[in-house]
Amino acid sequence: MIHFDLGQKSEEVAILEQEMLADGFWDDHKSSAAHIQKLNRIKKVVDQYNFLYSGYESCRDTVSMLKEEFDQDFSDLLEDELKTLNAKLQDFEILVLLSHDYDQKNAILEIHPGAGGTESQDFAEMLYRMYTRWAQDKGYKVSVLNYLDGDEAGIKSVAVSISGDFAYGYLKAEKGVHRLVRISPFDSSGRRHTSFASVDVSPEFDNSIEIEINPEDINVDTMRASGAGGQHVNKTDSAVRITHKETGIVVTCQSERSQLQNREEAMTMLKSKLYQRKIEEKQAEMAQIKGNQKLIEWGSQIRSYVAHPYTMVKDHRTKYESSQYDDVLDGEIDDFIEAYLKMNVGV
Repeated sequence: MIHFDLGQKSEEVAILEQEMLADGFWDDHKSSAAHIQKLNRIKKVVDQYNFLYSGYESCRDTVSMLKEEFDQDFSDLLEDELKTLNAKLQDFEILVLLSHDYDQKNAILEIHPGAGGTESQDFAEMLYRMYTRWAQDKGYKVSVLNYLDGDEAGIKSVAVSISGDFAYGYLKAEKGVHRLVRISPFDSSGRRHTSFASVDVSPEFDNSIEIEINPEDINVDTMRASGAGGQHVNKTDSAVRITHKETGIVVTCQSERSQLQNREEAMTMLKSKLYQRKIEEKQAEMAQIKGNQKLIEWGSQIRSYVAHPYTMVKDHRTKYESSQYDDVLDGEIDDFIEAYLKMNVGV
């Protein structure tokens, strides 16, 4: 059950607004911007709650008045209004679930095929298409940071920035290993194949987050870009790969024309991944305090997409499943995301 404390949220708003009146509040632009962002996020939740409560009170009073006046139940006359309020209530429920400071940020999403050659590379491209369609339906902006074509079909890797409110809050549900079972279109014998691909998601780093990287802690390599991107892409060593020595994290960017721009984008990706590590450490600590043993695990299989001998998509964490295999791969994944968010309330 989701718990929402209106009094606590209202008190937070009052405190944040009072702090804005303090001398020197605007001196630190970065700090004040983060403060205002937090205030607006909480106020949005409070305002949405008040709107819903007012709407339900209005419907209740109207039905009560009509029943008293005509001694009949006229609730069916408000069916459309109740449906609208119910839809807004579901949106509000998700808004409450996306309560962490970093949930509202943009997301960097990466997809890598597992072992299996062309079959897994094709599955990776299917996932890329799924997330792209989901993002477009949400009105999010999708920018390709790095794209490497597969040998015969599909992709060897892809990294994209997905920009929009709560992009990371939603997409964090997708982090992990995905599994596909189908009759392979690349197997002339028509045999069933199982393929794997990993999805990694990080909140996109911005200037409100303090992450310092010592130049001595990284290796920077340049190379010729490959894949889609225009004719300029193979003419210069514009692609940049950065390796973080301590953690072993590797990021690559080839989306921009200049090496300098790609280096800046790659540094943003690296900082975002380091930020994600901090989040996971915090989540693990909170889960341990709560006695919750279901921590985020690298390499854990989170979802199966089955096209043969039946059609089904099942999330192994939440147990939520759908028989609408094609629709899911067309980007209809909101129900899976919502189930995950509800399962992880408070973690």
